[in-house]
Amino acid sequence: MYVYTTSAIPLPDRELIVAKLGAACPRTGHTVGMLSPYINIEIVNIFLSQFAREIPHDVHVVMVWDQAGFHTGNDLNIPENITIVPLPPYSPELNPMENLWHYLRSHYWSNRMFEDYDDLCDAAEMAWRDTCLDAATIQSVCNASYTRAH
Repeated sequence: MYVYTTSAIPLPDRELIVAKLGAACPRTGHTVGMLSPYINIEIVNIFLSQFAREIPHDVHVVMVWDQAGFHTGNDLNIPENITIVPLPPYSPELNPMENLWHYLRSHYWSNRMFEDYDDLCDAAEMAWRDTCLDAATIQSVCNASYTRAH
């Protein structure tokens, strides 16, 4: 099972954000992520397409995510090797990926000023590489009793 969520890092006093899309397997620690200057169904479709290509051909993924508007529209294209399990409305605490965003904010992004958009993107990329490419960290941070295989 993979857990998925999006999050954004705003630049102070500016309209720019870095939208982060990510999925993680709490059991294996495998992650897939993407940065974007905005979030909509088109961006989610790009992420899902990228994610589906990274899954081994003999694997079918169950992905848990919330019911944000860009997760539920008619134009959403769910690849055949992914099944979506929507979380109940207003229940981010049920999504272990939210723990990852909290971890990244508290360890990398809190109490920092970013000079410009490129600086913000660099910080997001560095945090992802430092944290999300470490399977043990992902297994720990995204751990939840209902994500374990029996």
